[in-house]
Amino acid sequence: MIADSQVHLWKAHSPERPWPNPNAKPQLPQPFGYERLVGLMDEAGVDRVVIVPPSWEGNRNDYALEAAAKHPGRFGVMGRINVTDPKEGARFADWRQQPGMLGLRVTFLGPQKPWLTDGSADWLWPAAENAGLPIMFLAVRMEELHRIARQKPGLTLIVDHMGLSGEAIELGLKQRLLDNTVQLAKFPNVSVKLSSVPAYTDDPYPYREMTPQLKRIFEAYGPRRCYWGSDMTNSLAKATYRQRIEHFTQELDFFSAEDKDWVMGRALLARLAWA
Repeated sequence: MIADSQVHLWKAHSPERPWPNPNAKPQLPQPFGYERLVGLMDEAGVDRVVIVPPSWEGNRNDYALEAAAKHPGRFGVMGRINVTDPKEGARFADWRQQPGMLGLRVTFLGPQKPWLTDGSADWLWPAAENAGLPIMFLAVRMEELHRIARQKPGLTLIVDHMGLSGEAIELGLKQRLLDNTVQLAKFPNVSVKLSSVPAYTDDPYPYREMTPQLKRIFEAYGPRRCYWGSDMTNSLAKATYRQRIEHFTQELDFFSAEDKDWVMGRALLARLAWA
């Protein structure tokens, strides 16, 4: 079982389906649709993918849910919400009744960065914990995850991309955030996506510069709390889908055969309760 913990899908900005900011810069110049992704999955041998709706489309999940409906069992969705609106919590009791919906994905980057510490998102953590919804989480101020994990031990928190983002790299925070991700392993409700590796190194495949960091994070969390992920649209030109898989299954010698079974899919399905 190979399950990818993150791929973005999106449609073009149009009058019928406008983006909040029509001048937003997506990761690729053209839309990336689910039928193209299915072809890539079949070619590479990927069984399932978690769709993470991208920020430039706003807080909408309709296209991701359409993909899950068209290809049941192959796609799950970590849905977006309006983090600043506590009324969103009223939807959580029925959130997973939407076919394909698995949980939430929240980001605190760019203009949204203050929401993590100014009280805007304080309602979210208890609401998600009470509803049993896992949250995939990415911010510049990833240190705040310690507070949230400690206060809400029943809340499933998943660190995206080892805690890294393009904004964090620009700010020179790469090593600091990787260190922070290792420290978060002390919380059993926190797990981590070893995702988007090609995007966060200038090294060509097989990204040797990242090997010590991947090993360090893996040793901190163990195989049942680490999830492979491609985030392919963030670095499409740097590796094929098959290479992204082979990077983990053939190039990283600190994984045992059993470790690979967990990291490449089994652990993700268990953590998200994706039957």
